Amino acid sequence: MSIPADLKYTKEHEWVRIEGDVATFGVSDHAQEALGDIVFVELPEIGRSLDVGEAYAVVESVKAVSEVYAPVAGEVIEVNEQLEGEPEKVNTEPYGNGWIAKVKISGNLGELMSDDEYNTFLEE
Repeated sequence: MSIPADLKYTKEHEWVRIEGDVATFGVSDHAQEALGDIVFVELPEIGRSLDVGEAYAVVESVKAVSEVYAPVAGEVIEVNEQLEGEPEKVNTEPYGNGWIAKVKISGNLGELMSDDEYNTFLEE
């Protein structure tokens, strides 16, 4: 299982890449593996304001339907429209082309873990 060092993670198994005042969100390799084959991703609306911990997307797999939660507060400025036709990218490229949304950060960063902290969390 992959846990890139340049990302931050949440206890709900989301990842965030922070570049300036923009955060890119997705689900971790651990999460996509637990979900199984992803068949649909409901993306958030551009312009939507999110609070930390707010459900902003839905990922549907052959096993379950799961909400995805915002790791930081902000306004959705871009969504990964590629997932509408290829939701399996969340499985095959969770940290690359499987990202879900980009948000302009407006404040609270929530309780984010480093790669080492996330790895320890997974082992508990």
